[in-house]
Amino acid sequence: MPEEKCVFCEIVAGRAPAHIVHEDALSLCLLDIHPFTQGHCLVISKRHVPWWHDLSPEENISLFQVAQTVAKRMMKTFEPDFVCLYARGRRIPHTHLFLVPTFSGDVLDRFFNALEGFQESPQALARLKDPEAMQAALEGLKIPKTA
Repeated sequence: MPEEKCVFCEIVAGRAPAHIVHEDALSLCLLDIHPFTQGHCLVISKRHVPWWHDLSPEENISLFQVAQTVAKRMMKTFEPDFVCLYARGRRIPHTHLFLVPTFSGDVLDRFFNALEGFQESPQALARLKDPEAMQAALEGLKIPKTA
């Protein structure tokens, strides 16, 4: 069974189309073809490595310098609240950083708000088990016995 070609390697080699925003000797930034917001980009290593932490120190410096350069341009061009950066490599096993101009209430902001809610929910759920909270719930719900 032939191994599938890596789309990012094909872009780096010039064999696949891409909207290239910026590049240096070791990294390349392109517009994501499935953007969350206008200007959503991916920063990829030019060498095929699945995870950013497995890149060489020089490649990591390049990757994050390209990300910073483009993020600053995004801030000036789109005036978002901030630029969200996160790393992936699972679906396409080639290092890529997501750079997403993020605005209050947009899809990514709502996602992270929900994620932070899950992070905080164990404490809120634990408080529901406190004896006082259980008693209050019981008093509010208990149906009096009829004679």
